[in-house]
Amino acid sequence: MHMRPTSPTGRLLIGFAITLLLVAVFSWYALRQINGVRALQSETVERNRKDSLQLLRIQNNLHSLALAMRDMVEGGEPYPLVAWKGQFDRIRFDLDDALRIENQLAASGQTGGQDPERQRRLADSLRQFWNSTDQMFEMARTGREEPARRLIRTSLEAQQAALTSTVARLLILNNEAEQQAVLQIQRIFDRVERNVYVFIVAMLAAISVTSLYLIQANRRIFKRIEGLSDQHRILARKLISVQEEILHSVSRELHDEFGQILTAVGAMLGRAERRGLPPDSPFCSDLAEVRAIAQETLEKMRSLSQIFHPAMLDDYGLEKTLEWYVQHFEKQTGIVIRYEKRGMGPFAPDETAIHVYRILQEALNNVARHSGSAEAWVRVSMDGGRLHLEVEDRGVGFRPGPVSGIGLIAMRERAEILGGSMTFTRPAQGGTLVSLQVPASEKAAGA
Repeated sequence: MHMRPTSPTGRLLIGFAITLLLVAVFSWYALRQINGVRALQSETVERNRKDSLQLLRIQNNLHSLALAMRDMVEGGEPYPLVAWKGQFDRIRFDLDDALRIENQLAASGQTGGQDPERQRRLADSLRQFWNSTDQMFEMARTGREEPARRLIRTSLEAQQAALTSTVARLLILNNEAEQQAVLQIQRIFDRVERNVYVFIVAMLAAISVTSLYLIQANRRIFKRIEGLSDQHRILARKLISVQEEILHSVSRELHDEFGQILTAVGAMLGRAERRGLPPDSPFCSDLAEVRAIAQETLEKMRSLSQIFHPAMLDDYGLEKTLEWYVQHFEKQTGIVIRYEKRGMGPFAPDETAIHVYRILQEALNNVARHSGSAEAWVRVSMDGGRLHLEVEDRGVGFRPGPVSGIGLIAMRERAEILGGSMTFTRPAQGGTLVSLQVPASEKAAGA
């Protein structure tokens, strides 16, 4: 059973859909990873940096307090202890503001390395430190500077050192969280980079498979077309061969059978006319008229037989046949034919001769039917074992493009049968030039 060839369109569409799906999935994955990196940068790295700035601000204020308390204990400055209260108030205000901002960052979950317990201890320690500071300045205000200095040495300096240690630990935790975020970002980038390579390989594989399938499908299609073209060529040659056989057979029947019958009818009419009929008999004129009609029919039938398949092609060859047909065509149509020949000789076997004759016949018929030209040129030459035939006119010409029309296609098929070439061009002077080149030897024609 003959299987209908399947079209590759369905499989190609499936391959295209798979490729688009891969692109969509990878785009979704890449966007998700980019959003994750953006979140890490904005929610962890950037916010840890803000928190670290506040902690550094707190640490700097605690350091200022340590320097102030050292000067207060050593007594190197000629000021009473209460004179330091203004500086302590400014530092206290700045510390409270920094701690408030830092607590907001920690409470909103914006810092990645904070320990809530350490945050609470820092606030309690700082509150205790300020209570001790208020007690110290109260002692100094009432004139008890020495107990106040002793309080600084025994309590405030230790509390300040503990606060500094807590803040340093929070800074370390922030730095560790930031390093972890950076490492996580780096892992995301590494994963995305690795998946990019995987995606590229998958895309190249999908494209390669689709391309290979397309190439294979095109190869099968072209092979099928080539097979159909070969079948078409074989069929065309068989049709042309059958056509020539039919025309040859009809020509022979017309010439041999019907020609002889009409010749016999004419002879019988002649004998009847000579059998003593009175000159004034009406049958004499009737017999003469019938005899003239029979002779005219015989001549037309012989002419038609020559057109179907000229007998002189078999008897005298292609050269004499072409000369006869050009003269016959000129008489029939009134178109002036300029006939030229060069290098003619014993060439063109029977198979080549009949095809060349048919091509000339079709070309001149096209001149008569379509060109509107009053004259035409027929040039035949023999050059290097090849026969050249040209038919040129100065008519309306033809439209540029592929050859169309049964007659023109048949001419080209005949040229291919002979192993030659056929061209249809428009000369610079206008009109149409039909050119035929075919091998003229028996060996070349048989190939």
